[in-house]
Amino acid sequence: MTKPDDIPAYIIAPDPDAPRLTRALTGVDHEGRACDISVVEERPLTIFLNGHEIVTAMTIGDYPEYLALGFLRNQGMLAADETVTGVDYDEDLETVVVRTQSQTTYEEKLKKKTRTSGCAVGTVFGDMMEGLDKVSLPPLEVRSSDLYRLASVINRTPSLYLQAGAIHGTVLCQGDRPLVYMEDVGRHNAVDKIAGWMFSERVGADDKLLYTTGRLTSEMVIKTALMGIPALASRSGFTAWGVEIARQVGLTLIGRMRGRRFVCLSGDERLVRDVDPDSIPEEDKKHRRKGAPG
Repeated sequence: MTKPDDIPAYIIAPDPDAPRLTRALTGVDHEGRACDISVVEERPLTIFLNGHEIVTAMTIGDYPEYLALGFLRNQGMLAADETVTGVDYDEDLETVVVRTQSQTTYEEKLKKKTRTSGCAVGTVFGDMMEGLDKVSLPPLEVRSSDLYRLASVINRTPSLYLQAGAIHGTVLCQGDRPLVYMEDVGRHNAVDKIAGWMFSERVGADDKLLYTTGRLTSEMVIKTALMGIPALASRSGFTAWGVEIARQVGLTLIGRMRGRRFVCLSGDERLVRDVDPDSIPEEDKKHRRKGAPG
């Protein structure tokens, strides 16, 4: 699949032609004619932390190691300074086992709770909320010209979405440059893959922006904040709790990005409007991604 000349090469980008990510199926269209389409695959991936089974996620199957590392990081089960001794993926068993040099804080917590009360560890969401008190995000300046450039480039980049639909994209950006582009059937999976890449490569977050095609819910905001990324932008809309948390932690939150339009509901004082919106062309329909207006 070809790429327009003005779309930069990413450090990591989705490969819409990769095997096992899509499947060719035959259906019937609105006029009763046979038609061939590509649909996205979906398969389970079970994540283990040392000897503990943590979760089974439904995923498209690419970058399983990054997904496992990012999920554990975003859930607070793997500390930023943790020494990871192995990340082993077994395609046949559809499992990833992450091993650390010593017992993690999560495992100590799990052992303590099991011994004293027999209760469960608690909801993943609740564990994530506990980490927000420690979040301190830098006041990153976001330029509207960078937002317009990012949206244009990302929307036209060859992707599984443009080939088959039914998938979310998340992009780690620096200024007007996309760095890492991940896709998955779940928007949280795509974010976790990026978190896993950042953890694995020891990439800093202070000057980064996270772009997503998914809704800006409380959980998306929390994950971004816990990753240390100071700005989050989306084609889609907001939830009230997501906005409330973004304001609480000082996260710049921008949604409903379509063509020349966007809405900022948190961190407007850090937004620099350095370009006339009327000079920005509307999106070409053939490159237009869908997104809930919410």
